[in-house]
Amino acid sequence: MLNNILHTLRLKISNDDKDTRREFERRETDSCIGIVDGISYPVRNWSKGGVLITGDERQFGVNEMKTVTLRFKLTGRVVDILHSGQILRKSRDKVVIKFAPLTQNIERQFNHIVDDYMTQQFANSQM
Repeated sequence: MLNNILHTLRLKISNDDKDTRREFERRETDSCIGIVDGISYPVRNWSKGGVLITGDERQFGVNEMKTVTLRFKLTGRVVDILHSGQILRKSRDKVVIKFAPLTQNIERQFNHIVDDYMTQQFANSQM
């Protein structure tokens, strides 16, 4: 009986992957910049759920809605994806923007970008 209670308590306080897993995989290796209000910012990482940019956080207000253009350098071309999002949080030189729900077209574009980078990585590994 005591073992069952202890087992239940351990489950509730564990750091199980199911509880800590992000909804979307973060991508850190892609060649990408974010453009907000006409200013280019380096992208530290992005996912289908949002983007982490590096820049002057004083330019942004928490909960403020912004339009973001993510500019990706793909094989032989540059692709811009325009989407909106909300400033989720900011700290010294970092701003997190949570994307509004993706349209099918934008999700398809993101999938194409991921496919292109995976193809590039595979090709580079074969050289």
